[in-house]
Amino acid sequence: MIIRVKVKPNAKKDEVKQLESDYFEVRVTAPPEKGKANSRVIELLSKHLKIPKSKIKLKKGEKSREKVFEISI
Repeated sequence: MIIRVKVKPNAKKDEVKQLESDYFEVRVTAPPEKGKANSRVIELLSKHLKIPKSKIKLKKGEKSREKVFEISI
């Protein structure tokens, strides 16, 4: 399954909003440096979707706010 994620780093609190079936908005308190925000996004998606972090892979947009993740089930 492929999902698209819009990331908002340096937010006041961590939050996941599902806007469509395959589109999420994720706010993270982590800064967008050295992959910290990406790691936090994966942690939050893991909790929200109730799947292990190892099943979520960043496919596109490592340095962009618009990201594409692949979820293996």
